[in-house]
Amino acid sequence: MNVVAKPKLARNIGSYILLAVLALVVLAPFFIGLWTSFLPTMQIAKGNFLSTDLSFQNYIDAFTQTPILHYLGNSLVISTVTMFAQLLFCSMSAYAFVFLDFKYKRSLFVLVLATMMLPFEAEIIPNFSTVKAIGLLNSYSVMIIPFLTSAFGIFMLRQSFKQMPAELKEAADIEGLGHLQFYWKIVMPYNRIPLITLGAYSFLGAWNQYLWPMLTTFSNSFRPVQNGLRQLQSEETFNDWGMIQATAAIVVIPTLIVLFVGQHYFKSGANEGAVK
Repeated sequence: MNVVAKPKLARNIGSYILLAVLALVVLAPFFIGLWTSFLPTMQIAKGNFLSTDLSFQNYIDAFTQTPILHYLGNSLVISTVTMFAQLLFCSMSAYAFVFLDFKYKRSLFVLVLATMMLPFEAEIIPNFSTVKAIGLLNSYSVMIIPFLTSAFGIFMLRQSFKQMPAELKEAADIEGLGHLQFYWKIVMPYNRIPLITLGAYSFLGAWNQYLWPMLTTFSNSFRPVQNGLRQLQSEETFNDWGMIQATAAIVVIPTLIVLFVGQHYFKSGANEGAVK
């Protein structure tokens, strides 16, 4: 073996060992939670986590004895509407900042970027006062309307739109396409990968909301799954830890699906960009 290749091989082995250890540290809590979701509560209470007495009873009980399906439905409605709203409004705003000429365009875009510097916690009090004044508390609207668009989405799509070849806009003008036609038929299909990325980001952001729904919803009718799971855990009669672990595992499944799909399209977009 080449003398130079030996240190390189040793570095590669060391890197793989380090990555394996880090992956184990990150994934261990997930696998432990998934494992305990199949254990009876009595085994969990005894600390017997290595028991092989596994069953799907906790999942059956979670679906039959708790309103987890209702909470999942609430989160699905909120996250889906928020995702499509952000895709529409963020893409339209980005299109205006790239392809339209109007007064104070640069200043308005700087103002949009400035809102990204504000943490969400700093916006809670004015947002809560606003939605309370217009009577939106304890409804789906209160968890959707404040998040119809995002400065991050506008910024990301604007950067993507700016990379489009100028020849596309010139050809569209020659063909007589208006702004709406160019936006829908050319810009949106051309930027499919960034749109899917933003969709996954906005869906997960809405799905994982906890603080805002906790402040603005007061009944199980509108609570999303994150708050619903916390509500189940706070009930005095709900001490079945096996069922709690099962409900937590059920909540994670949509997140994993979105991440898997989003990662697939992100890799496809990276490969397309490399080819271009």
